[in-house]
Formats: sequence, C-alpha cells, structure tokens
Amino acid sequence: MTPPLLKLADQAAYRTHYERTLCRGGIVTHDGIRVFFRKQEFDHAFFESSGRRGENDVFSLERAMRMEWIAPALADPNARRLQGWLKKEQRHDPTRRVTVFIDGFLVIIALRLRDGELRAQFVTCYPADARTQTKLTRAPFWTLEDCLNALR
Repeated sequence: MTPPLLKLADQAAYRTHYERTLCRGGIVTHDGIRVFFRKQEFDHAFFESSGRRGENDVFSLERAMRMEWIAPALADPNARRLQGWLKKEQRHDPTRRVTVFIDGFLVIIALRLRDGELRAQFVTCYPADARTQTKLTRAPFWTLEDCLNALR
C-alpha cells in the first residue's frame, strides 16, 4: 500500500517536519541498522537542480511530499536493495545502499562501522525517473557481506 503524500504549507514547514521527525527520530532498517539524519541533508534530499550544472537550487515539492515514505521504505523487508553509485569514481559502492520502494522512490544511505556496530547516514531520496530506473537495472544487489567486507 502506498503511503499518503505529506502536504504541508511551505518549504519551511517541510524543513521543520524533517528536523522534528527524522533528525530526532530513531529510524531502524528492516535488518536492524540505525539510520541517522543530519539537518543539512534536507537541502540535498529535498532540492533539485534547475539546470545542467547539478546544483540543488530549487525546492522540490515532489520529493518533499514523499518524506513520510522514507521510514516505510527502509523498514520494508521486501524492497529491492542495490549498491549505490559513486559518480566521481564511476563505480558501485557496497557501503551505499539504495532502497527501491513504491513507484521507484529511492532512499540512499551510507553505511559505516562505529565501535563495531553497523550504522547508516541518510544521503538522499527521490522518485527515480525512467533514465535512473534503467541505470538501476545494471546495479549489483546490496548484501551485508559485501558491505562489511568493504568496510574492513
């Protein structure tokens, strides 16, 4: 079942909601990994580029309305999980996990070991366009084993 879209008054209301619910909340993935959210990630996750330079300079209502989809995506044991792509290095990274949720909504987290415990940092989320969905067909599946081997 598709979660409802979040409809708030304006960009400031979405930012406040993000800080109150995600930055202060304790979100845990379906496989027990705690995910941390930093306030500054709001600008990366909920803005998009108005041009070809790739600078996230325009607030994206389409992304922000799906903010409430992040936790269910990460908690869904049946969601597809793929290795993330490092654009600068032109390679897949087993320490980045892309969760593919309803309607191609992607949630990307970066994993790390801290005091022997696997933790994750929220990177971004967005509805994938057709081009991105095509690229995802070439991404390797994410596995805990590959991730831990890369972190050691």
